[in-house]
Amino acid sequence: MHASQGRNAGLGLALASAFAFGGSGVAAKPLIEAGLDPLDVVWLRVAGAALIMLPVALRHRALLRQRPGLLAGFGLLAIAGVQTFYFAAISRIPVGVAILVEFLGPALLLGWVRFVQRRPVSRAAAIGVVLAVGGMASVVEVWSGLAFDAFGLLLAFGAACCQVSYFVLADHGTEGEDAPDPIAVIAFGLLIGAAVMTVVARPWGMNWAVLGHQAALGDKQVPAVLLVGWIVLVATVVAYLTGVLAVRKLTPQVAGVVACLEAVVGTVFAWILLGEHLGVPQIIGGTLVLAGAFVAQTTTQSGGNKPVAEPLPQPDLV
Repeated sequence: MHASQGRNAGLGLALASAFAFGGSGVAAKPLIEAGLDPLDVVWLRVAGAALIMLPVALRHRALLRQRPGLLAGFGLLAIAGVQTFYFAAISRIPVGVAILVEFLGPALLLGWVRFVQRRPVSRAAAIGVVLAVGGMASVVEVWSGLAFDAFGLLLAFGAACCQVSYFVLADHGTEGEDAPDPIAVIAFGLLIGAAVMTVVARPWGMNWAVLGHQAALGDKQVPAVLLVGWIVLVATVVAYLTGVLAVRKLTPQVAGVVACLEAVVGTVFAWILLGEHLGVPQIIGGTLVLAGAFVAQTTTQSGGNKPVAEPLPQPDLV
């Protein structure tokens, strides 16, 4: 009975994480359209969350000496990289399309496992890759020469590649009895990402006046600072923490599969709040992409029971 209750609680936390992550693009796009650069929005998100998570990092400060490579990779690629590419992408293409392209990440991970690590993957894994790639072809409507901005799609693909680094780092950095606390890894990742983004975004030149005005969320005007608060507190801090707790109550694979709902949530939010309606090809293609991501998350190595990859909580990261 207790195991069942723990599983139900874990599923609830995983769903909360997916919903929290899924709302980041919808809150960020109005800020970008109001005059902030995508890099400015990434800096606000990462720096704000890093400040909140600073006490956790201080409590685990020995981790900097023990796992510097893991923390640097996580901060540079899995946090700063994913979010920078994603926010830059949504400034050029619809939120739903960008997040669906990013969910090629699990399929790309299988390519990494098969061709870089030279580990066998199952037939089901190959089917997942085919579904994801075929679905993405439908999302971008390749038969019509791409229905969306090519550079925006390339930026979203960059986010997908950075998402792969998240899985790879998690697979190699969180095994064994001396595995670091994942919450501490996230805290340090945010701090390192904030430091890097401060150099790149140069926030002292940001148009800070935007934060004192309203931003257009669809046909409604909302305070820009409220959107920033949502991105920092809900779409980052709450999203990561609920994701970590979900993985502790579930397996990483189950939590990752539930997190695929993030793409659905982000797309639906953009549809309702921003009026970004997707056509039939995008809906069909998005379904295939998520089916491929589902298979990629749940597949096992052929001839063994070890999952192809064992991530920390699903990144979104977006």
